[in-house]
Amino acid sequence: MIRVRATFEKCGRAKYISHLDLNRCMLRTFRRSRLPIWYTEGFNPHPYYSFALALSLGFESSCEILDFNLTEDIPFDEIRDRLNAVMPEGMRIVNVAEQMQKITAITEAEYSFSLVSADIAGLYDDIGRMLELPEILIEKKTKKGLKTVDIKPDMKIKSCEKTESSVNIVMRLPAGTQTNLNPTLFIESLKNFSNISFEAEKIRRTGIFCANNEIFS
Repeated sequence: MIRVRATFEKCGRAKYISHLDLNRCMLRTFRRSRLPIWYTEGFNPHPYYSFALALSLGFESSCEILDFNLTEDIPFDEIRDRLNAVMPEGMRIVNVAEQMQKITAITEAEYSFSLVSADIAGLYDDIGRMLELPEILIEKKTKKGLKTVDIKPDMKIKSCEKTESSVNIVMRLPAGTQTNLNPTLFIESLKNFSNISFEAEKIRRTGIFCANNEIFS
């Protein structure tokens, strides 16, 4: 059995494919590619594959992780090409390699997004003021209901740049098997803090990282 890890893009119209539908989509993709994918054992065998992190609906990504097993040794380039030949619009395999690290090694994900407003200067100033607060509280949905969490300690702003039409932000947030945050929490906090109207656009996951700032592979 060959353990394979594929990195793929999900952008354009594909960002509206939910995580549940993505599972169905990938099942059809494997069948059409005719790759010798390994099936689970037991009473109801099914193709084994898994995604490292669920992506929120409407988010784009350049670094989604797909793990699967093959029963035959096939060159990585051939695996990539056979999958890309039957991938839906907006999805593309960018790299195929051997699985090196366990999914549990993931600790952070990086996102980029733009905030568009008629008052960019005022919005940029409000972002600076909010980031100076001792805590940034937000209501987060959990399995046990709503919970008030402080997202500031776990939020790392890598860049915050002002243009004529938008404020462009890159940030890292906790990700993995224990805690998962996404930029929506920051955006909601800013809407509660600022009186300036704005819209978030082009939300994209750009990187998945392990501890010590290592890129997950």
